[in-house]
Amino acid sequence: MKVLQVATEIFPLLKTGGLADVLGALPQALIALGADVRLVVPGLPAIADAVEKQELVCEFGPLFGAGRVMLRLGRMPRSRVPVYVVDAPYLYRRPGDPYRSADGAEWSDNFHRFAMLGWVAAHLAAGELDPRWVPDLMHAHDWHAGLACAYVAAHPGNRCATVFTVHNLAFQGLFPAEEFPALGLPRKHMGPRGLEFHNQVSFLKAGLHFAQRVTTVSPSYAREIATPEFGCGMEGVILERGADVSGILNGVDPEVWNPLTDAGLVANYSAKFLGGKTRCKVTLQAELGLKPDPLAPMFGLVSRLTQQKGLDLLLAVLPDLVRSGAQLALQGSGDTALEAAFLASAKEHPAQVAVRIGYDETFAHRLVAGSDVMLVPSRFEPCGLTQLYALRYGTLPLVRRVGGLADTVVDATDEALRSDTASGFCFDEATPQALKVALLRAIETFRHPTLWQQMMQHAMAQDFSWDGAARSYLALYAQIVQPGLRV
Repeated sequence: MKVLQVATEIFPLLKTGGLADVLGALPQALIALGADVRLVVPGLPAIADAVEKQELVCEFGPLFGAGRVMLRLGRMPRSRVPVYVVDAPYLYRRPGDPYRSADGAEWSDNFHRFAMLGWVAAHLAAGELDPRWVPDLMHAHDWHAGLACAYVAAHPGNRCATVFTVHNLAFQGLFPAEEFPALGLPRKHMGPRGLEFHNQVSFLKAGLHFAQRVTTVSPSYAREIATPEFGCGMEGVILERGADVSGILNGVDPEVWNPLTDAGLVANYSAKFLGGKTRCKVTLQAELGLKPDPLAPMFGLVSRLTQQKGLDLLLAVLPDLVRSGAQLALQGSGDTALEAAFLASAKEHPAQVAVRIGYDETFAHRLVAGSDVMLVPSRFEPCGLTQLYALRYGTLPLVRRVGGLADTVVDATDEALRSDTASGFCFDEATPQALKVALLRAIETFRHPTLWQQMMQHAMAQDFSWDGAARSYLALYAQIVQPGLRV
C-alpha cells in the first residue's frame, strides 16, 4: 500500500510539539510493516536545509502568492524515509516557528501558506505532480493539512482514500470567510456541511468533514470530542461522522526514548538495574542548583506553559509541594504570566524549585530521567507523550484522568497496588484541591521504597511502541482503499 503522510513538522528536523514526534516515528513503523510511505512537508528552513539528496520533481506557479514553486523529493536524514519538500521561498523561507514569527504573532499569510500544503498534497494524491508514484491513501495531520482532504474530495476522478488525524481540536485554523474564493474550491464547500465555522473558514473542519475516516491520538479523546466539554464547538461535526471517528493511541520511538541507550544521560539504566536513575537525579539536582537530596521527591514537568496544561493548578499547590520538602524541575515556555509566576517561585525557593524557560530536547531527556514523578495535570490532553516517555524512564506520571492520560496511566489505588498494575497517580476534577490530594498521595508512596520500585518496574514494562499503532492504522487504511488493492 502506498501512503502519503501530510504534515507541517517532523522530528528531528522541526518540532514545536508532539505532532513532530508522531511524524518522525509513524512512517518508519508503517514501512517496517511493508507499507510504501512518503511524506509531504512545507519547505521551512529547518526542513528544506536538512532533507538529503533532493531532486526536482516538478515546478508550478504562481499559486497562493508564490510566483514559483518547486517540488523536490529527498530523504530524511538517518531514517531515509522519502519526503517531498514544497519549496516555496516566498511562503516558507522565514525565521520563527512554522506558525508564528519570532515575536509570537501568527504569520498574516498562514491562510495561503497552509492552503499551499493542502493543494500540493491533494495533487500528489491525484498523481498529477509525480506520476511515477501515486498513493493509494493520503493521511493528513492536524489543521495545517486539513484542506488537503477538501481538495481531494473536490477533485474529479481522484480515487485516493483519505484519513485525517486530530492531534489537538483546540487549534482549528480559522480565517476570514472572504478568503475562501482564493482556494479555488466549489462554492458549495463554503457552507455548514463544508469549511464554514461561525462565518469563518476552518481548515480543521475541512479535514473533519471531507476525510473518509477521522482519527484522534487516543481512544478516550475520540469519545471526549463528541461532547460540549471537549468538543471546542466541533462536537456536532464529530457526532455527525459517527463511527467514522476512532482513536488510535500514539506510540514512543524506542530509538529516541530508551534509558538503557540514551546517550544524553549521565548513567544508563533499566527496570532490572535502576542504580543509574539515582545518579541521573543527583546530577539533575546539581545542574539546576537544587538541594542535593536523593530522598526528596523530585517532580518534573516538561510542557507548554498554558492553562490547557493545568499549569495554573500547579501554581496554586506549589506552596504545598514546597512545604512537603519535595522539589520541582520545570522546562517550558508559553504564557508570559505563567512563566513569570514560576520564575518568581524559583527565585523564592532556589533549593526546591528550578525553572528553565524554553525547550531543549537533550535537557528534556535528562529531566525525565532525573525526576521521580512527571506532572501532566492537563485540563484536556488528546494523547500526551510526556507521560509515555516518563513511563519508559521509570518516572511515575501524575496526571488528570482525561484523553490519552486516562488510557495510559493506572492510578495507584489500593487494588491496583495489590495487583501490581499501578503505574502512576490520577485525579479527576480540574481543581487545585484534587491536584493537591494526588501530589500528597505520590509523596506518601515515595516514602515506601519497595512499593515505589515495584511501581517503577511495572511502568517500565509497558509496551507503547509504534508497532501496535502502525498495525491499527494499516487496518484502518485497508477498510477504505480501493477494493482489490493488495495491503
